[in-house]
Amino acid sequence: MLYHLFEYFDKHMHFPGSGLFHYLSFRAALSILISLTISMVFGKNLIRMLRKKQVGETIRDLGLDGQMQKAGTPTMGGLIILAAILVPTLLLADLTNIYIQTMIIATVWLGLIGFLDDYIKVFKKNKEGLAGKSKIVGQIGVGIIVASMLYWNPSVTIKEKVSDVQIQNATSEEQAEQWKEEKSLKTTIPFIKGNEFDYAWLVPDSMESPWVLWGVFTLIVIFIVTAVSNGANITDGIDGLATGTSAIIGITLAIFAYVSGNYIFADYLNVMYIPQSGELTVFIAAFVGACVGFLWYNSFPAQVFMGDTGSLALGGIIATFSIAIRKELLIPVLCGIFLVENLSVMIQVGYFKYTRKKYGEGRRIFLMSPLHHHYQRKGMHEAKIVSRFWIIGIMLAVLTIITLKVR
Repeated sequence: MLYHLFEYFDKHMHFPGSGLFHYLSFRAALSILISLTISMVFGKNLIRMLRKKQVGETIRDLGLDGQMQKAGTPTMGGLIILAAILVPTLLLADLTNIYIQTMIIATVWLGLIGFLDDYIKVFKKNKEGLAGKSKIVGQIGVGIIVASMLYWNPSVTIKEKVSDVQIQNATSEEQAEQWKEEKSLKTTIPFIKGNEFDYAWLVPDSMESPWVLWGVFTLIVIFIVTAVSNGANITDGIDGLATGTSAIIGITLAIFAYVSGNYIFADYLNVMYIPQSGELTVFIAAFVGACVGFLWYNSFPAQVFMGDTGSLALGGIIATFSIAIRKELLIPVLCGIFLVENLSVMIQVGYFKYTRKKYGEGRRIFLMSPLHHHYQRKGMHEAKIVSRFWIIGIMLAVLTIITLKVR
C-alpha cells in the first residue's frame, strides 16, 4: 500500500524521498525492520492474551527431560509470524505482482489450516486436532491454486540470453534486447552445467497439451508443498528449532530471489532470469524478520509455541517461494534439516511395522523420532541440539548458494 502511495507521490507530485520506494534493497530492509518490530511488540501482547485465555499447549509425557515443565506454555504463536509477514508485505510490496499475490494466498491458506488444527486441539480439547485427511485436502488445495497461478498467468515467464549464433540470425530488435522471453516450465538443476530441466519433458509429444502440462506441474507442486510443510511441522518439536532453521533458509532464498530477478546478476552468474521475481525479496525479508523476531520468545526456554498455525505456514511458504523462483530441486539440500526429520519418522515407523510383522515385536532404529527427540533421549540438552542443527542448516545454506557457480 505504501509502495503504491509513494509511487503516486513520485510520479505525480515529485514528493522528496518517495523515489526510495523504487529500490528493492530499501524496501527489503524496511520490511525486515517492520517485521521484527511487529514480532517483538505484537508478540508480547499476544502471549499475554493467550495466557489470559489459558490457550496452553497440551504435552504428552514422552519421558524427555524437562518436557512436562512446558505444559501450559501458550501455543498458536504462529499468529505472530503471520502478522509479521503479511503486514510488511501489504505495506511495502507491489501488490499487482503475481508472485506477491501467490505468496500472500499460500501464507493465508496454510495459516488457516494450521489455525484450525490448533483451535480444535486447544478449544475443542481434541488432542488429534484437524483430521489428517482434512489437512492433506487443504495442502492439495493450496498446491492447485499455486500451480494454477504460476502456470496460467501470462506474467510468469523466464528470459534467456540469446546465444551469439542466434544474435547473428536475429532481427535488429532482438539483437538489441539479447533476451528471449517465454512461458516455460523450466527449473534449475543443481551442480549441472546447462542446469535446466523442463517439466514438459515428462509428457510424451503425443499427449502434450496445456491442460496435461498443467496437470503434471500441479502434481509436482502439491507434492513439494505437502512434503515441505509437513517437514517444518515435524521439525517444530523443540524450542527454536523450526524457527531458526526457517530463518536460515529464508536468507538463502532471499539471495536467490534477488539474483534471479536482476538481469545483470542473472547474466553474470549465468542463472535463469525471471522477470518480476525480484519483488519477492520484500516478502522473504519479512519472512526472515518474522522468524528472527519470533525467536525472541521462542528460544529456549520458550515463552510461546508457534503451533501448526506457524509451522505449516513456514514450510508452505518455503516450498511455494522455491517453486516461484524455480529453485525447488534445491530443496533437498537447502531444507536438509526438514528432510532428515521427515525421513527419521518414516524410517522409524516403517521399520517398526516391518519387524513387528516379521518377528512379532516392533523394533526401532532411533531411540525416538523425529530425530531431535533421539538426541534428547541420549541426554543432550535441547539448546545444544538446536544450536548444532542450526550450524548444519548454515552449512547446507552455503552449499546451496555455491550451486550458483559450482556446476
